[in-house]
Amino acid sequence: MRLERQPALLILEDGRTFAGRSYGAVGSTVGEAVFSTGMTGYQETLTDPSYHRQVVVMTAPHVGNTGVNGEDDESHRIWVSGFVVRDPALRPSSWRSTASLEGELERQGVVGICEIDTRALTRHLRERGSMKVGIFSGDVADTPVERLIDRVVSQPAMAGSALAAEVSADEPYVVRPEGEPRYRVAALDLGIKGMTPQRMAERGLEVHVLPATSTFSDIQALSPDAVFMSNGPGDPAAAEHEVGVLREVLGARIPFFGICFGNQILGRALGLGTYKLKYGHRGINQPVMDLSTRKVEITAQNHGFAVDAPIGEDLDTPFGRARVSHVGLNDQVVEGLECLDVPAFSVQYHPEAAAGPHDAAYLFDRFIDLIGAAQPEENAR
Repeated sequence: MRLERQPALLILEDGRTFAGRSYGAVGSTVGEAVFSTGMTGYQETLTDPSYHRQVVVMTAPHVGNTGVNGEDDESHRIWVSGFVVRDPALRPSSWRSTASLEGELERQGVVGICEIDTRALTRHLRERGSMKVGIFSGDVADTPVERLIDRVVSQPAMAGSALAAEVSADEPYVVRPEGEPRYRVAALDLGIKGMTPQRMAERGLEVHVLPATSTFSDIQALSPDAVFMSNGPGDPAAAEHEVGVLREVLGARIPFFGICFGNQILGRALGLGTYKLKYGHRGINQPVMDLSTRKVEITAQNHGFAVDAPIGEDLDTPFGRARVSHVGLNDQVVEGLECLDVPAFSVQYHPEAAAGPHDAAYLFDRFIDLIGAAQPEENAR
């Protein structure tokens, strides 16, 4: 626990400023300001590669209560550019905790700020939209505000940024199936969370995780029964390589499943557009309706872009008919796509439930069914 915090400033690109105290590492950082509505699960949020180059504002007022542990990380490091909380926990209180959240932020050099009105900040972002932000503490906080605003504004915008290769694995690796192997999946790592291949392995899938720069030839070399594309950061409109690879996958009629960024990539591969949401969906309490069953799922989400497609009608695409399969109930944003003439589907949220509800776990079973329909069970691995 830090006994004495240093003054800190949070400055938005429109000039609004919040004064608080340092939290985690002392220094400066910039990124895109976004807010997450989860009451818990901050460790999974921090280590989710989809948050690369983003400063996360937690809407829950008390953060750090359960500390951190060695089991809940979704990747090998914290990816957020900065972290904003109102009231940090004085000490962790959980039998699973091995360290304090603030200590881990400091160890990994993540600059944060606390003791600010996160409700006011969140309302500002809801009204004005996600925007560039900077956090400044220590000696740098004494710099004239005008110069700090220049630093905030001069950073690259999220729109137009291709970031998947910056967070992807450098080398391929394999997650072995639990129990009897059923099928082999080539998973393109666009910022994959660790629990995703684990959920597939639990269902007997042998998951070969490939770097984002992998080609269709790299995928073919594995002779996979299916292809998966993960979540990840950046603008799908800038993901030309990934879209090209998926078009080859669809043309070869290899079963495909995508989540989050993978959903946007499928949309673009089908010829649909994507757009930046005003402030995005981030948290573990987002309601979504599966239009085929009319069931409502509470889902974990983290995305600032969405697919632009009409709801309730079949779409003509270069790969046959497709349709919107899931829709967000808060704002009618497209939350899933389904191809009717090739074996492919995707959702905009995180069915691996790390952290988050388990309502969408059935999607991994749907993936198994899709593979099985394309390849008879007796020919499975």
